[in-house]
Amino acid sequence: MKDLKFEQKRSLSRLEAADQLEALAAALRHGGSAELDLGPGTMTLRVPEELKTEIEVEVGEGEIELEIEFKWPTAWSAAASGGHSG
Repeated sequence: MKDLKFEQKRSLSRLEAADQLEALAAALRHGGSAELDLGPGTMTLRVPEELKTEIEVEVGEGEIELEIEFKWPTAWSAAASGGHSG
């Protein structure tokens, strides 16, 4: 079971989509925390130096789907210390 899941679906112009990706890229580039503008609010995520990524492209049924996924562990301290606690 997931601790938290947020999903947002909406229509954007190409420029709005580019702005959203640029904001995420800037947050990743600067490190520490990424603030994601989610319309009614903002979500702040702590982002480590190393991420797992997945890019998926599906073409079918008259549309193209592009998914860009980033994954990292929620337990920073355990990952940073090799899994040993204090």
